[in-house]
Parts: sequence; C-alpha cells; structure tokens
Amino acid sequence: MSASKTTSVRLPPHLSRELARRARATKRGKNWVIKEALEQYLLGSANDRLRDEARRQSLLVSKHPNPDEAAWLDRVEDIPEWKA
Repeated sequence: MSASKTTSVRLPPHLSRELARRARATKRGKNWVIKEALEQYLLGSANDRLRDEARRQSLLVSKHPNPDEAAWLDRVEDIPEWKA
C-alpha cells in the first residue's frame, strides 16, 4: 500500500451526523466514506472533461446528415411509445 497522510477536517454538526450515518449504513469507517467522497469530488473534474468532449463530438456528428434518419422517422408513427 502506498504511503498516506493524515489530514484533520472540522465538520459542522449536521455533516458529522451524516458522515456517521453513512459509515454505519455502508458498514465502513468514516475515513473510507470521506476518502470516497473526496475522490468523486476531486476526480469528477476529469469526468466532466470527458463528458464535455463527448457532447462536443456528438454535436459535431449531429450536423452531418444520417442516411438512416428517414427510415427511423417513418417508423415513429408506427410506435406510440416514441411519440413525444
């Protein structure tokens, strides 16, 4: 296991209670819950960049005509669940 560092965090009472509740609910320690939350928050920015790039590419592709589009649009009337 890699070396880790200890950090102290001051929490307001409502977050401290929620942290304890979440630790009990997941049968994990508070340290694990905090580490998981920080990883999701801090590393989420990398996921945000991936999401933004995927959206950019989708918008680029959507500007090109799709030869199958007409066939799908014809079927919309046959499938009630597809109607908006």
